Amino acid sequence: MLDVRIVRKAFRRNGEVRPVLHDIGFAVAAGEVVALFGPSGAGKTTTLRIVMGLDAEFEGHVARNGRLGAMFQEPLLAPWLTVADNLRLVVTEGVPPPDIPMLLAEAGLPGAGRRLPRELSLGMARRAALARALAVAPSVLVMDEPFVSLDPQLAGSLAAVIRARATRDRAAVLLSTHDLDSVLAITDRILVLSGHPATLQADVTLPAGATARLAARGDLLAAFPFLARTETTASPAK
Repeated sequence: MLDVRIVRKAFRRNGEVRPVLHDIGFAVAAGEVVALFGPSGAGKTTTLRIVMGLDAEFEGHVARNGRLGAMFQEPLLAPWLTVADNLRLVVTEGVPPPDIPMLLAEAGLPGAGRRLPRELSLGMARRAALARALAVAPSVLVMDEPFVSLDPQLAGSLAAVIRARATRDRAAVLLSTHDLDSVLAITDRILVLSGHPATLQADVTLPAGATARLAARGDLLAAFPFLARTETTASPAK
């Protein structure tokens, strides 16, 4: 379970205080996948950093139950360690030893445990980062743009892994993305940040069934046109 209440978040630069987030509150239940959207610069990454506990300079509170798994926009793999050792690196005392071959197979990287990060494509590195986030058997999984620059097939396969983990292990999943279509099939709710400072403009529970979800997609695009725009020009990664 994840409970978030951000009353106010501001940055201080050159002696000026710039509010970036205001009056944002939401919860993510066990087994639920929630996707966070917003135009570029709206504060999605700042929100996730607060949720992860990496930014404590805000007014409000964050409550998490259980272990946290985190996946960042960049893979952030330790370059001197093999893929397998990168997964072991995040496992602390009290966490069951991970089944690394299973995790890598789940992420679409069977047999890649002995490779170094420099031997991986960007898409492979993102999959390794996902496997690392899952290595701690998280109760709460937070992911910042996990599908950015990935081709649709690869994004879909990673999305399916995330949905399966939420369903099977009852993990509470919060992810940010710019790609509505990549998460439409796996997401239970959509949160939309917008404004200056950003506030929570929408908290939409998606209906069951493909036809109903497509209708909800149309409603979201009509209400928030920026959801139809991509925020990256990077080439798709494999």
